Parts: sequence; C-alpha cells; structure tokens
Amino acid sequence: MRLRPGRVFGRDARPSGRRLALAALFGAAVAAGQAPWDLWWIALPALGLLTALVAGEGRLTRLVWLGWIGGAGYFAASLFWIVEPFLIDVARHGWMAPFALVFMAFGMALFWALAAGIAALGQGGGSRALGFALGLAVTDLLRGYLFTGFPWALVGHIWIGTPVMQAAVLVGPVGLTAIATLAVALPFLGRGLAARAGLAGLAALALGGVWTAGAARLAAPDPARDPAIRVRLVQPNAAQHLKWQGDMWQVFLDRLLVASAAPAEKPLDLVVWPETAVPYLLERSGSFFADEVAVASGGVPVATGIQRIEGARFFNSLVVADGQGRIAGIYDKWHLVPFGEYVPLAELAARFGLAAFAAQEGYGYTPGPGARLLDLGRAGKVLPLICYEAVFPQDLNAAPERADWILQVTNDGWFGNLAGPYQHLAQARLRAVEQGLPLLRAANTGVTAVIDAKGRVLEAVPLNTESWVDADVPPALAPTLYARTGDLPATILLTLSLLALLAVRSRQSH
Repeated sequence: MRLRPGRVFGRDARPSGRRLALAALFGAAVAAGQAPWDLWWIALPALGLLTALVAGEGRLTRLVWLGWIGGAGYFAASLFWIVEPFLIDVARHGWMAPFALVFMAFGMALFWALAAGIAALGQGGGSRALGFALGLAVTDLLRGYLFTGFPWALVGHIWIGTPVMQAAVLVGPVGLTAIATLAVALPFLGRGLAARAGLAGLAALALGGVWTAGAARLAAPDPARDPAIRVRLVQPNAAQHLKWQGDMWQVFLDRLLVASAAPAEKPLDLVVWPETAVPYLLERSGSFFADEVAVASGGVPVATGIQRIEGARFFNSLVVADGQGRIAGIYDKWHLVPFGEYVPLAELAARFGLAAFAAQEGYGYTPGPGARLLDLGRAGKVLPLICYEAVFPQDLNAAPERADWILQVTNDGWFGNLAGPYQHLAQARLRAVEQGLPLLRAANTGVTAVIDAKGRVLEAVPLNTESWVDADVPPALAPTLYARTGDLPATILLTLSLLALLAVRSRQSH
C-alpha cells in the first residue's frame, strides 16, 4: 500500500470517527501502565492495538490524526492530575483547570502525532508499525529536552516496579520505551498469520529474557554500607491550600520540630525536612536554626527546603544546618518548573495576572548554577534534588562527581491526592536504578520514601500522613552504563534506525 499525502482537514484526510474513537480508547488504556495503577499487562496489549490502527493506515494525514488522538487519550488519562494545582486557589485559578488538561493532553499528543508521522516512512503495514515504535521512542527522548523538557508519563514508565525496570542501568528510560514499543511492533513485520504468530512468540521470548535478567539482578545480594548512615525523613502533612495561611504555618513548623526531637532507636546522622518546609526566607530566619532547629534535633544536622534571596533574586533552596545551627551547605534548584516556579516573559505575563504558582515572591525563582554535591560529613556526599528535578535523568548525570546517595526534597502537595504524587515517586525509583544509587525523599504531604539502588521502596510514609521514618541509607551499587553515557547511545541507535528505515523507503520508491 503506497502512502498518499492528502489534505490535513479534508473529509478524506481524517480517519473515520470510529477509528479515531478507538485510537483515543487504546491510548487511554496504555495509561493504565502508569502509576498508581501499574497495569503493564493492560498497557502493552493496548499499545499493540493502537499500533495495529497505525499499521493499517496508508495516508500520512490519517496517520497523524490517529497518533494525535491516540496521544490525547493517553495523556489525558495519564496527566489528569494536572488540574490539581489550579484547584489550590479555586477562586483565582480554578477557571484554568479544564483548559490546562485539554491543552496539556492535546499539546503533548503532538509528539505522538510526530511518531505517527515517522511511521509514514514505512511502505507497508509492518514497516509502519516499526516506524511508529521507533517514533514513540524518539518522541519520548525529545520530550525530555525540548522546551526545558517534560519527560513525564513516558511509555517506558509502564515497566517501573517490574523486573524489566532493571534494564534502565543499560538503556535508560528511552530504552524502556523502546522495549515496549518494539515488542508490540515486531509481530507486524511478518507476512501471514503463521509468520506473525512466530514473531509474536519471539517478542514474548525476548521480553521474557529481559524480565528474567532483571529478576536475577533483583535477587543478587547487595553489598553492605560501612559505616552505616542513619537518616530521619520528616513528613509534616502540610496541605498546600493551608501551607502559607497565617494561622497554619506555625502548626506545620511545630510538627517538623516535634518530629525532629522524637527519640531515635539508633543515633541519627541527618534529619531531612521537605521542600520549602521553613516559612521564612533564609536571610530573615534570625536565630531560628541555632535556637530551635539545632535544639530540636539534639545537635544532629538538618537538611531542609527554604526560600532565600540575593538582591532582587529569589531561590528555591536546600540548606544544611550543622549541629549548632550554622548553615554548612546551600543548594539552589536549577531546573525550574515553567509557570510553576517562573513565568516566561514574566513582566508581560504579569499584566495579564499570571504569576508562578509555587514561588512566593516576585515573578518567580532564579535558577541556581547547576548540579552539585553537598558534603554532609559522616552522612556522606549527597546529590541534592528539589522536587521536579528528579524527573530528569540528565540532571543527575550532570553531577560533577559520583555521590554516595541521592537526596530529594519535594512538595508534592501541588500534585493533589490522585496519580501525581505516585507518578513522581515512580520516577524517583527509576532514577535510583539508572544511577545505581539509593534515593531518599522527604515530601510535605507524601510520599516520603527510602528507595534502594535497585528502585525498591524499603520504607515509606503514606500520602496525607503526618509522620517520619528512620532508616539506614541503602548501599550504593557499581556505577551503571547509563550513568556514564546517558541518552547518547539511545540517540545514536534511534537515529541510525530511522536512517535505515528512510533508506529502505527510498529504495522501494525507486
């Protein structure tokens, strides 16, 4: 079947309403593989059905329509929680919520439309299925970098929590996407039912091999950390709609101080509070760290999220106060959330009443200088991450040297009570696997967790719970291939694959 260009909006340019509805339905079903549902065994067949729709279409514009609508169904189902930040202050932002979901779903779906356009490089159904598989991997890669990046709800995230996730030590998140998309595309390369059944068996065998290798890695014994590092992670359950109210900020601060003062079964090396836990600017905190924090912790160093100011610039920061309450280290968040922590063209946006959601002062935060490590003495060298930074594997790879462990402070109260916090936690698990390093996270409302270097959650404080957890930092594993090379190998392989597909099409056209 030869590909016919057609017009974009003509009647014949679009698939039938039934096929578009099926594309949206299958796309939404692929989202079942995302946290908190984690139903990869639904997501994978649904991806196969969507691929079948694409493989069976021979006109470029129809392919693009199928990809766009399928993507809209996927992103609407995966990212429906995006309305939650707009409901924190309903009177001010509530009217934006439905528009945010629609624009996010159909905007992100343009990447899937591009993937379907890449499928058009194939001349037959099998090559179109292969092109769509490669296209989804390519666009997942692009989503991590373009327009400051938004690598949320990658197709490969359906493997988080399964043994297949362990493959990320080699191929990273984009490789996990390719494992899923190529597995469902392979059967379409066969001609005839028997050939397709054989290729489906081959795909299942290959996937089973990856699963078995991952299970073996999970079962392998872990090294011991010597000396042990003991950390307390505090979750005050500071609901976002109450967090900055004049009669509540002291309540949440008292919760942090009381939890820090609670007796510990073993001596602590560090106490961690979440992002923006302290309601003062660092420069206006006076003797707070010396007179209250150090006293409450009993002389144990405390790492906490706080806002700070330099001249007219504000920063979303993590500071470490030593046992006497002296500031021993500062890290400024450098990968900021567009419209959440800063507003592009801020002065112009301010004329329309638009301001950054999370920033409490000015037009928003100023980005810090970049990735860095904090030396916590007995607690080791940590790679600090503040909230959103944990969804970018390249941000962790940008560290100047290898850390002993990863520390994330976050305020997931912005993400609501549904899928958002669990998807954020899932991505933190994947970062631990990619780096071969344990990751500990303290969240205002949850989920606070201790994650080992294989991505397993060892300890956790449930969502919307006031509590804390004391735990030894799990041991680090050997540096991974992905930690050394990042997305470069995947980029090269995908580029070569697309060039090969283009070469085959060119040869067939002649």
